[in-house]
Amino acid sequence: MISAPCRLGILATLVPGVPVSFTDMRAETSLSDGNLHVQTRKLADVGYIEIGKGKKGRRTVTEFRITELGLERLRLYVMKLQAVLDADAGSTSASSRSSKRDDSAVWT
Repeated sequence: MISAPCRLGILATLVPGVPVSFTDMRAETSLSDGNLHVQTRKLADVGYIEIGKGKKGRRTVTEFRITELGLERLRLYVMKLQAVLDADAGSTSASSRSSKRDDSAVWT
């Protein structure tokens, strides 16, 4: 569930623990409205995030918040990734890793 870059980006944006509005999440992740809706719904369906609706003046505002389960699963995912990197560290020299630049777009 978390390995999809767009869902990983959503969860990473929510790690500080403060609610993030739909508009701010769209800006942070560079996802389209439709894709953001689908991906946040998938994360909410498995209990990783909560989706709240509220009023701000006459407008309805959608906000996202990471759950304890979501934070726990994200930590586990990061630990597994770190274990893969640590296992690979013995087969790759540090100097060849540090000389390469990675310009990839992580969240899009």
